[in-house]
Amino acid sequence: MLAILGAIAAVSRVPFASLPSVQPTSFVIIVSAIVLGPQSGFVIGVTAAIVSNIFLGQGPWTPWQMYAWGMIGLFAGLLRNTWLMKNKIGKSMFGFIVGFLFGWFMNLWFIIGVIQEVNWQSILLYNSTSFYFDLAHALSNVFFLVLFSASWIKILRRFKCKYGLFEQV
Repeated sequence: MLAILGAIAAVSRVPFASLPSVQPTSFVIIVSAIVLGPQSGFVIGVTAAIVSNIFLGQGPWTPWQMYAWGMIGLFAGLLRNTWLMKNKIGKSMFGFIVGFLFGWFMNLWFIIGVIQEVNWQSILLYNSTSFYFDLAHALSNVFFLVLFSASWIKILRRFKCKYGLFEQV
């Protein structure tokens, strides 16, 4: 099930490749983690990054994407029993925030790996140029969470219950 959800998250990124930073990948990771837990969320996030980059291009940024999406899944899973994840507004706030955090983390990769003279001016300049891409990611997370999270969570819970998945022994 984790492999299938990781593949869905990865493949869902491909049709949106022409729209920078707009993708349902974070959405799939978040709703999966809410139902299946933090470890599963992390695995789905890592899988989504490496598999989607098979189609969109591997590079030195891939491990950073794997970690960033994995951490989104981990924290969504850790927060799954809180008020934040139990209502639509809370999930939307979480999706919006992690959209920006993902972008800032990926900016860190670029600053460390590419910029030769690292100073506060170059860091501020690079982060400000990525603002609209980070905003697009954050807003797309909100869009997908508002429209589809309830139905996806219901479906994933049915699969989890029907097949007795991820039960503690």
